[in-house]
Amino acid sequence: MSTAALITLCRSGGFHVRRRALLTFKLLQDEKRVVLLCQSSTSDRRSSQFDVDGGGRLPSWDSFGIWDNRIDEPILLPPSIKYGKPIPNVSLSKVGCVTQIGQRKENEDRFSIGMLTDNVLYFAVFDGHGGIAAADFCHKYMAKHIAQCLSQEEDLEVVLTKAFYETDKEFARHVHLSENVSFLASGTTATVALLRDSIELVVASVGDSRAILCRKGKHKRLTEDHTPERKDERERIKKCGGFVAWNSLGQPHVNGRLAMTRSIGDLALRSVGVIAEPETRRIKLQHGDDAFLVLTTDGINFIMNSQEICDHISQCHDPVEAAQVIAEQVLHYGAEDNSTIIVVPFGAWGKHKHTGTSFSFSRSFVSSGRWA
Repeated sequence: MSTAALITLCRSGGFHVRRRALLTFKLLQDEKRVVLLCQSSTSDRRSSQFDVDGGGRLPSWDSFGIWDNRIDEPILLPPSIKYGKPIPNVSLSKVGCVTQIGQRKENEDRFSIGMLTDNVLYFAVFDGHGGIAAADFCHKYMAKHIAQCLSQEEDLEVVLTKAFYETDKEFARHVHLSENVSFLASGTTATVALLRDSIELVVASVGDSRAILCRKGKHKRLTEDHTPERKDERERIKKCGGFVAWNSLGQPHVNGRLAMTRSIGDLALRSVGVIAEPETRRIKLQHGDDAFLVLTTDGINFIMNSQEICDHISQCHDPVEAAQVIAEQVLHYGAEDNSTIIVVPFGAWGKHKHTGTSFSFSRSFVSSGRWA
């Protein structure tokens, strides 16, 4: 291409051409910038989080006009080059996790985070019922089954579906060998997220624990509750010979016993349509807009709606503080159930802040004293 043609292209291409050229140059020119970010101490990063005038603040990718990454994570070069845009490293050390017993006699919630391979992170919450057996089993063995499937399968949705089935089958064998009749009534929700290359997010869920993505300050539900209120779920239960009964509070239950239509465990209700097959969702993260992922159990969901959770977290300094704030808030609002939350930060952490307060019918219901 001639010099004149190149000049003409740059003038006509405008912003996009110059931005692409700048991005390519910054990614390839010098890896020392990334090394510097990796070697910076936690205290240095914390002290520079909101240094808006740039004095003493470590270089972030906001200086390239792409996003304001307030957690100052280094950029992953191989995925960035592969996907053609900068991708920040999502570090387990930045993830916030809290579980609390509430006013129950025992905490039947469990959660897990970890690194399954060099490029796949694992996050999960389990909300047990009918005892802790099923939730404990998932906490111990779900990650193992996912890791086994990852060695054989590339598609993360297929991996999660197979892992849910295998975990449920193995729990059934465990119950059979234990000969403990009480385990037949034990079950758990399971909401699991896998993050590959810090950009490919896949979520699988059974029950009513939730996964929520905060994008541009707005909540984006990645899971749907599996309850008899859903027509498709209710029809499956009836087709399998089960029935739905409503209690005095107007809540539907399968065969008058279980508030959800999918779970791991609950072996006594398998014959009436309660299944362990998860619904899955795949999301390609937009780190310029996506601030964080939240996994919650219903001890939080019943008290705070999804947007309210996002708004509270958006006001916090870091994900660890955010998880603690949400856990304390639901207690303040009168929660009695076990509650668990995981907060995973992404590139736009701290970028979008909202000060409005959302109305929560559930919280108003609890605060009225009917549940106290």
